[in-house]
Amino acid sequence: MKKILPSFILAFALLALAALSQAQAGLVSAQWLYDNLENPNLLLIDVRSSIDDGGDRASFEQAHIPGSLYSSYTDDGWRENRGGVTGLLPSVAALERLVGSLGITPEHHVVVIPAGSGPTDFGSAARVYWTLKYLGHAEVSLLNGGFNGWQAEGFPVASGSPEYHPVRYTAEPQPALLADIPEVESRLASRPQSLVDARPEAFFTGQTQAGPVAAPGTLPGAINFEHQSFLVERNGVWYLDNALLNRQLAQKNLSLASDLVTFCNTGHWAATDWFAFSEVAGLENIRLYDGSMAEWAHSGDRPLQVPPRGISRLIQRLQN
Repeated sequence: MKKILPSFILAFALLALAALSQAQAGLVSAQWLYDNLENPNLLLIDVRSSIDDGGDRASFEQAHIPGSLYSSYTDDGWRENRGGVTGLLPSVAALERLVGSLGITPEHHVVVIPAGSGPTDFGSAARVYWTLKYLGHAEVSLLNGGFNGWQAEGFPVASGSPEYHPVRYTAEPQPALLADIPEVESRLASRPQSLVDARPEAFFTGQTQAGPVAAPGTLPGAINFEHQSFLVERNGVWYLDNALLNRQLAQKNLSLASDLVTFCNTGHWAATDWFAFSEVAGLENIRLYDGSMAEWAHSGDRPLQVPPRGISRLIQRLQN
């Protein structure tokens, strides 16, 4: 005889599966986090910084999600400047020390918490998320809306400085998540449309350039998918809008795309595109070029695409 589960057990099982599915997708809501806050396997890392006026350690100690730890995205070594290039991925050994200092073990489900104060702030959490995934950490999520969203929903906050319990962390690097110059050069020669520039249009077209980037323009043949285009502001809180993301992927014929490389100026906004494509939309084989245009243009002898008088063409910048 076929057994029928009591309705309340079935309902509970479905809710548990839904919660697990949401966590596995990488993007979790404040409600999900509140419902799972007592889970001993969760470890919350607040990475807010001065980016988009997100705050600092002092503002974290004034108010934060209960049980969370603090690690400044801008000051604690999540990225580094090397060889005159801004924003590069640090060595695995340096990242192991950083992650271990926060008490993260391979068994932890890490939830990365931005401030929720702007689209570039969202990229801070996305870059930390990507870094943890690059290190081989299995369970990572990003809190949609960040700390501001948590507060906006009326959930409790804590204050003070939490205790940290450092451990020795051993990474299992995932090189398939990282693109380097040879990878980009190979794509330029065969399928440049697989290169995705996450910067706002003015950077993509070369009308403006960022300080760390030696020259304006983009990678020849790349497509533009602005990092902030699927992020929305609601009552002062910034969220990733899944429906908006899916519409834009479809409009750019990327809804079923795979094997893409995201880049920007210094690999920050590119992390938002990487996160959205890979962890939210579920596209496969998405890589992040951490050096991005800061590294690509640094030598002065690599090709760039720029638009003189509004018409795109390719030029070869030669070092004088």
